Amino acid sequence: MFTSFSSFDLSRDGVRLHGRIGGRGAPLLLLHGHPQTHAIWHRTAPALAEHFTVIAIDLRGYGDSGRPAADAQHVRYSKREMALDALAAMQHHGFDRFGVLAHDRGARVAHRLAADHPSAVERLMLLDIAPTLAMYENTTEAFARAYWHWFFLIQPPPLPEALIDADPVRYVRSVMGGRHAGLAPFAPDALAEYERCIAIEGTAQALCEDYRASASIDLDHDRADVAAGRKLAQPLRVLWGEHGVVGRCFDVLALWRERALEVSGGTLPCGHYIPEEAPSELLAEALPFFLQRKEQGQRP
Repeated sequence: MFTSFSSFDLSRDGVRLHGRIGGRGAPLLLLHGHPQTHAIWHRTAPALAEHFTVIAIDLRGYGDSGRPAADAQHVRYSKREMALDALAAMQHHGFDRFGVLAHDRGARVAHRLAADHPSAVERLMLLDIAPTLAMYENTTEAFARAYWHWFFLIQPPPLPEALIDADPVRYVRSVMGGRHAGLAPFAPDALAEYERCIAIEGTAQALCEDYRASASIDLDHDRADVAAGRKLAQPLRVLWGEHGVVGRCFDVLALWRERALEVSGGTLPCGHYIPEEAPSELLAEALPFFLQRKEQGQRP
């Protein structure tokens, strides 16, 4: 995977950030979801790199990035901190303004990145999420049953950490294999990477802290945006799997139009793991969306 890409590492506030870079042209940041790594982009990154300088990072707590210790307010795993990681990775490579393509947890980081740093994010495409605040406030039994890990991971330590650490590979296979298509969409090399990384010491705590932050401090940040009437000003395109849970349980476009000024989107013929289940369909959406910056005469 990523044979034409180079690996890189940097540090922000003592946290190691790992990623890959490849291609040439306008900068495009790729952010992955749970419980995965930047390897989710292995079927799309090479084609994107024909048009863009592609930077794919592992979020803190995931992959080969660092796993900072937990804190009582979950600040270290807030999407605000993760957004600063992403910004640092792009600035490390000389990019102050860029597009963002992000899935699942990474899409929540991308939302906060675009909200906190509007001059840095030119346009963004988010995959298979509704806004975090709306999903918690509108949780139904159907959603809670399907996204059980949202409510398991936020339980007080050390129980969820201990259960994951008892068999981390089983956790990965249970979460990913319990969706629409089971484990079939995942290439053996990619699945092996997810299994390797979840077994790294400290990962279980990091995963829990990511979700604890989303159920606490991240909601505070979101509520502050709503109270102030702040909305994303960048072009936002949202895609979700027609066989997934998000589209069944939420009015995705309506909820995003409450949080952003320019929203478009629709379904793709897959489940939750869009980059691996429907890479061709995703590229057919992503390329024209992000190439619009060139058509508008901006720096290639």
